[in-house]
Amino acid sequence: MPNGYTGKVLRVDLNSGKTSTDEHDDVFYRTYGGGAGMIAYYLLKEVPPSVDALGPDNHLIVANGPLTGIPVGGTGRNCIGGKSPLTGGFGQADVGGYFGSELKRAGWDGIVVTGVSDKPVYLSIVDDEVEIRNAAHLWGKTSGPTEDIIREEIGDKSLRFALIGPPGEKLSNIAGVIVDKSRAAGRSGMAAVMGSKKLKAIAVRGHSNVPVADPEPFKDMAKWVNKAQHDRIPTFQPHGTNGGLKSFHDFGGLPTRHFELGHFDGGWEDISGERMTEDILLKNETCFACTIRCKRVVEIKDGDYQVSPEYGGPEYETVGAVGSNCEVDDLAAVAYASQVCNEYGLDTIGAGMAISTAMSWWEAGIIDASDTGGIELKFGNAEAMVAMILQIANREGFGDILANGSAKAAEIVGKGAPDHVVAVKGQDFPMHEPRLKAAIGVGFAVSPTGGDHNHSIHDTMFTGPGWNMDRANAWGVYEPMEATDLSPEKMRLFAAQSNWCWAKNTIGMCIFLPWDLDHITEMMSAATGWNYSSYELMQLGERVVTMARIYNTRAGFTAADDSMPERIFKPFKTGPLADFQYPRDEWEEGKRVYYGLMGWDEAGIPTRDAVIAQGLGEFADEIESVVT
Repeated sequence: MPNGYTGKVLRVDLNSGKTSTDEHDDVFYRTYGGGAGMIAYYLLKEVPPSVDALGPDNHLIVANGPLTGIPVGGTGRNCIGGKSPLTGGFGQADVGGYFGSELKRAGWDGIVVTGVSDKPVYLSIVDDEVEIRNAAHLWGKTSGPTEDIIREEIGDKSLRFALIGPPGEKLSNIAGVIVDKSRAAGRSGMAAVMGSKKLKAIAVRGHSNVPVADPEPFKDMAKWVNKAQHDRIPTFQPHGTNGGLKSFHDFGGLPTRHFELGHFDGGWEDISGERMTEDILLKNETCFACTIRCKRVVEIKDGDYQVSPEYGGPEYETVGAVGSNCEVDDLAAVAYASQVCNEYGLDTIGAGMAISTAMSWWEAGIIDASDTGGIELKFGNAEAMVAMILQIANREGFGDILANGSAKAAEIVGKGAPDHVVAVKGQDFPMHEPRLKAAIGVGFAVSPTGGDHNHSIHDTMFTGPGWNMDRANAWGVYEPMEATDLSPEKMRLFAAQSNWCWAKNTIGMCIFLPWDLDHITEMMSAATGWNYSSYELMQLGERVVTMARIYNTRAGFTAADDSMPERIFKPFKTGPLADFQYPRDEWEEGKRVYYGLMGWDEAGIPTRDAVIAQGLGEFADEIESVVT
């Protein structure tokens, strides 16, 4: 058994109430890694794409990577996946904090939960002692009280949690699995899968260090990143991810007014990272072993929206989703909405986008006060935004419709409502604008999970010299490119960057850390004892996205599902990018080039040869039968 892994995956059968262990060998781990790769493996092997995502035959898969839990910056990540009730295909969300590292310290590389309990339960894992416990008294409770009660029951204040609140229990497609009360595996609807199984929480405590083959390189790496973070990502520590809001506004690519605008004149300053730091920041918090400390912890004691530091604070995606994209410039309202999402268990992107979509419907006359119970869902109405996010959290009123996610809510509303949805494969866009970052538009389209920024390219990182361009040089891309470039060369860069992100999601490494390709390769060798190469690392990422694509192909997805909302093809009327027309023909050609680079045919289906080239020969015959 290599170091970096425990060699054990916990299986929990909620039908029978029994647990067991899957043990995997070196070949398994070297092929699939962990994280997103482990999720793809179990989905392909055990979850037919025809199953009901909220039925007993779906799996909930929690997966660490080989670097998860090793004490060096960025290794507090793990993934939660299954078939997505939001998209109907491959579902995966990654999350930071301490839960993944604690699970690894307890001796587990992952958890596979099958079946459905006949009553609410929670899972207690203390090292190799696993119990399925009654959670009837916890059903309906939010994240803070749930943690407190379970800690008292088990008698351990150091427990770490992945849990759901009322939205997950009520099967909201935009519910999020909450970790440490302030982080969320929010995308793809995994909290609804957890709720469908009547699984309230997973509580874990571990007492062992993660075994590594050679600990010395990690000591040097920790020193290096502590210094490099100040040069490479200088705004992350003082202002968190929201430190980037100003630059997006200045460039004209800050999602505003439900992606109608790219700048938030007169409002962006009031919700910026700098204003948050000045006015409401209580302290910085971090994830396992990370020195960057980019997590916000905010507090507001007075006023209409009082906010407790117990639930952290808003990051950029939250500020964009419930702030600029709803044209809300009230920082207290934004912080309160963030608290509601973390307390109740909602994906802040999905919730914010559902509300901004509804505001767009209101403006178009598709809905009015008779639909919303009197709530005036106008852009800029902070009170309405907060009221609606509480309705979504409790599945009450019009919020009960929006809790399905904007795409499915639009089908219910009808009357032209689907024309206002800004999503791919049913998953709403994150707060990144393709009219600024052109290739990310291709990334959203081809992503197996729909609109997702965590395994894509951010074009503005590669417009000039710097450490990001140095990494591109290692991939054979030597010249910077404009952010709006959609050339075949940009697609080559996008393919490499996307595979790099998938690799990091698979091995348990945060995408925000300023590690280079050589650093991660050295870490993998030091952790596992294998003679790891950068080629192998990049191929791992490509293998995982190919597996996800195979799963979606099984589910009937085609190139037509690699779509783009019509709104993105309309130019902004004002702002720095006014009159820029996102080029439909170049976007279509970009997809076609990407398919070719990945070894997929023009329908976006992995070819038999590509599947074999990725070491996935066991699926080669199957993919050929799907094509024919």
